[in-house]
Amino acid sequence: MYPRHIVLAAVVAGLLVGPRAATAAVAALGVVLGAAVAFAGASRMLTVLVASALFLTAGWAARRVDALEHTRLGPDVGHVVTGRATILQAPRPSPFGGWAAPARFRGEPVLLRISAPGGPPGDAARAPRATAAPVPEIGEIVRVRAAVRAPDDYARHLHAHAILRAFDLTPTGRRRGGIAGRLDAVRRRAERALAHGRDPTRAALLQGMVLGQDAGLPADARDDVRAAGLSHLTAASGANVVLLATIVLAAAALIGVPFHARWLIVLAVIAAYVPLAGGGPSILRAGVMGAAGVAAVLAGRPAARWYALGLAALVTLGLDPRAAADSGWQLSFAAVVALLVLARPWAERAAAHGAPRPVAEALAVTAAATLATAPLIALRFGQVAPLSLPANLLVAPAVAPIMWVGAMVVAAGGSVPGLDGLAGLVLDPLTGGILAVAHAAARGPAPSVPPPAVALVALAALGAIGRERVIWVRLPGARRRVPLALPAAGLAVAALVGARVLRGAGAPVAPPVAGFRVSFLDVGQGDATLLQVPGHAMLVDTGPPGSPTLGILRRAGVRALDALVVTHAQADHDGNAAAILAALPVGVLVDGRDGVRSPVGDAFAAAARRRGVRVVAGRAGMVVRAGGLTLRVLSPGDGPTTAQTGADPNERAIVAEADAGGGRVLLTADAESDVLDRLDLGAVDILKVSHHGSADPGLPGLLERLQPVVAGIEVGAGNTYGHPAPATLAALRAVVPQTVRTDVDGTVRADLMDGRWTIARQHAGAAR
Repeated sequence: MYPRHIVLAAVVAGLLVGPRAATAAVAALGVVLGAAVAFAGASRMLTVLVASALFLTAGWAARRVDALEHTRLGPDVGHVVTGRATILQAPRPSPFGGWAAPARFRGEPVLLRISAPGGPPGDAARAPRATAAPVPEIGEIVRVRAAVRAPDDYARHLHAHAILRAFDLTPTGRRRGGIAGRLDAVRRRAERALAHGRDPTRAALLQGMVLGQDAGLPADARDDVRAAGLSHLTAASGANVVLLATIVLAAAALIGVPFHARWLIVLAVIAAYVPLAGGGPSILRAGVMGAAGVAAVLAGRPAARWYALGLAALVTLGLDPRAAADSGWQLSFAAVVALLVLARPWAERAAAHGAPRPVAEALAVTAAATLATAPLIALRFGQVAPLSLPANLLVAPAVAPIMWVGAMVVAAGGSVPGLDGLAGLVLDPLTGGILAVAHAAARGPAPSVPPPAVALVALAALGAIGRERVIWVRLPGARRRVPLALPAAGLAVAALVGARVLRGAGAPVAPPVAGFRVSFLDVGQGDATLLQVPGHAMLVDTGPPGSPTLGILRRAGVRALDALVVTHAQADHDGNAAAILAALPVGVLVDGRDGVRSPVGDAFAAAARRRGVRVVAGRAGMVVRAGGLTLRVLSPGDGPTTAQTGADPNERAIVAEADAGGGRVLLTADAESDVLDRLDLGAVDILKVSHHGSADPGLPGLLERLQPVVAGIEVGAGNTYGHPAPATLAALRAVVPQTVRTDVDGTVRADLMDGRWTIARQHAGAAR
């Protein structure tokens, strides 16, 4: 390893830890890293340079993040503003109606949302009436009148400083100028060329694969592509850039361009392609990763390939140090590392066993990238499609021809007579085949599997397929070398199994219910609250797909549910509903989807029909009784549904109050103080804190009204949203005697006996 590699690694480490660690921690890490370099025999100058690079880069990264997140829109939150906004990325349809698009307003990044026409007039800051304005294009400047709201989880993921809920949007007829404006015009011509004379669904898929613009893909096709694990095809990625670079290199070689000049041409094409495909953070990262991939392919030495990867990390993190927390960044780098380490040896092994070289390379690249990213997908998204690998293998031969022919169509721009017809002979069957594979895989058996199974299978496969050119080591006392992937996979499997065993040992069967019991279930980043009295049980929300809700219910002695309440149509609340309906008898399903359709919702509705479960829509005034337990629905009221207005589903989630044995519990789902303040609420014993403890400026006032004795936060450990928010925890500490949270305490039981609440945590008990 060369000194420049060591320094580059220190710089990247500083970019990674700077925004996430205190100065003292960074300094300590610098000392440790410098000591390690010195111990390895490096010169004193290199040791000082490495430690200094880490410390200085970390400080710069922290200041860079502060600058990126600084906003002047804070005072406007909760107010109506008027101004001009420039659309930065293609507007995407919202699952709840209307559309959303990243935009720039007053010089700052925002998420512009507009509901479907016909929303209720109401309070402009809560439920604005949308207009029937046409959906704008990238680069278009629109005049908006909108309510400013604090960014939600999705907006924060896009690094937006605020959400503009527009209820009046008027095209100005103007577009952004300069180089970006000229590229916008090129992109529009490219989109028209790809769509000319084609079925709209195939055209939208083609635009997604070639340009990364899949906003026009119909909802059912998008659901199929996502469920089949093929979403990466419809967003411009590093793979697209590498394929584009390949055809450019081939064409340059054919006309006799010198080797180094070809590389410069490739870089120029990538630089033009990134803004052509939208210029967003994802495609920018794809361009950098694609350039790194091309450099790695051209580099003859392994050290040079790793250096190219390090430079890609430096560029992406230098532009935005927050990128490391983004799942796309993590998946891109995991895939590229897999390609650098595994793809070539696997391709050679397949070719040695008789596979044609192109087939061997396609199989190796697909298998390496899929297996390397599967554990990350399972960890970040809670599930993965088991048919993803065969689906990707089936469509892999079609990706390169689509990209290459599509690039030629874009380059011609409709100016070459007969090209569209010839291109259609290639593109139409291939895009149709991909849609057919996605449709079949999405409807195959077991549409998703839980994360532990995915991680175990992926790690075992990576270890089992490892070979000499991956990484071999000689373990102490061993007679021969072994592939590092095997012991690493074995240790990971042992750790996962051990953690599962220990977790099971720490979650014994709950004692019988003697009074009124409220249990906050540890289901990860999601909600599930169990209400029990002797002989009866109700469950409010079910947790995300693949979570252990059903096992927790069984350990709690639940063999049937008098009622299952789904508060609203979001997967962290209704993701396990179908599994629970299939496994347990349910008396009534209180459906809070409010007209919203989704694959998860359709699945549990179908499960309810199969089991003959009565389904009722949750509305204010509804009362459900089971023995001595009463559940009263307080919200939402009658009026336009979420599906009709396109409003945030959290705002019309079911809010309910449960009481039994003299105890009262308020179950808020994801409805925050702006909704709860409108309800007639009194003092309660237990409060289920809204929205996993997210920041809620109105929470202190709400707590003064409710005066709860216990507050429960249902939240996943290590979640990427920052839940629970520090401000929420501070507000709870100021008013509530006892706060419990599932990420720290595990499943928590609160039992009311003789007028006294007793709290029992999963791993420790405490009485109050």
